[in-house]
Amino acid sequence: MNNSVPNFTHLRIADRGLLHKMLWKFQPVTSELTFTNLFIWREHYGTRWAQYKDWLLFICEPADSAPFALPPIGPSPRLEPALAILDWLAKEKKLPNPSIERVDKALADELQGQNQLSIAPAREHFDYVYLTQELIKLEGRRFHAKKNHVNKFTSTYKFIYEPLREEHAEQCLQMMNQWCTLKKCNEDMGLSGEWAAIKEALENFQALEIQGGVLRINGKVEAFSLGEMLNENTAVIHIEKANPDFEGIYAAMNQQFCEHAWNATSHINREQDMGIPGLRQAKMSYNPEHFEEKFRGTTLKL
Repeated sequence: MNNSVPNFTHLRIADRGLLHKMLWKFQPVTSELTFTNLFIWREHYGTRWAQYKDWLLFICEPADSAPFALPPIGPSPRLEPALAILDWLAKEKKLPNPSIERVDKALADELQGQNQLSIAPAREHFDYVYLTQELIKLEGRRFHAKKNHVNKFTSTYKFIYEPLREEHAEQCLQMMNQWCTLKKCNEDMGLSGEWAAIKEALENFQALEIQGGVLRINGKVEAFSLGEMLNENTAVIHIEKANPDFEGIYAAMNQQFCEHAWNATSHINREQDMGIPGLRQAKMSYNPEHFEEKFRGTTLKL
């Protein structure tokens, strides 16, 4: 097999079998690296993929920033494919300082000693990882406020938790339309991208083989969440949305989804905060056990 990077192709739902198998074998620890995440955000980030020797390569070409690569997926060491994709970005995209984003700690350590490469932590992309049983039980002083929110919700509203099924999807979409009207998604590229990703997830729910949960109040879906196994021990929550008119509903949705869908896991990855202060505060309030650190690997000179 030659050493050149092959042509990249757009992600399709039909690619799930191959890509999920390779991603699962890799046992990722960072939230981006599931087929679901890559697929539902593919339009927003302009994601494409290629197979290079034993590795998967992903490039992203978002409309509002320069192209970048994601970490190569496959056996260690991953230095060869990482350098290959940086070289490809420099030559094919004419980038003076090509980068690999969302670099996991293991790959960052491999890249650290390379000349002409800068490896810097990307705090806004650190994943928040929690102990599953803590999110379910909400015991102790650290979770006192969250427990109160859940108790207030459960005592105020008559709700039903159900695993998300195909018949719930339309109500979830209707709720998201209302949420987007309230948040003015059409005026915010990030929110409109999120709405598109959620729509992809709901419309391809069965094909993606993800799990979901809903809270119904008076027969109507007022909150939903979607997730899947990231690796053998950790579930990743990709999406959580709720009607904010119901006080405590987000805390209740999180607690119920963890209890009913992920009780057998040891950890829950609730993804990153994107540097948004309110989101950072919300994620910190659940007392993460640790952060899954990510880094930015940038070529300084070619």
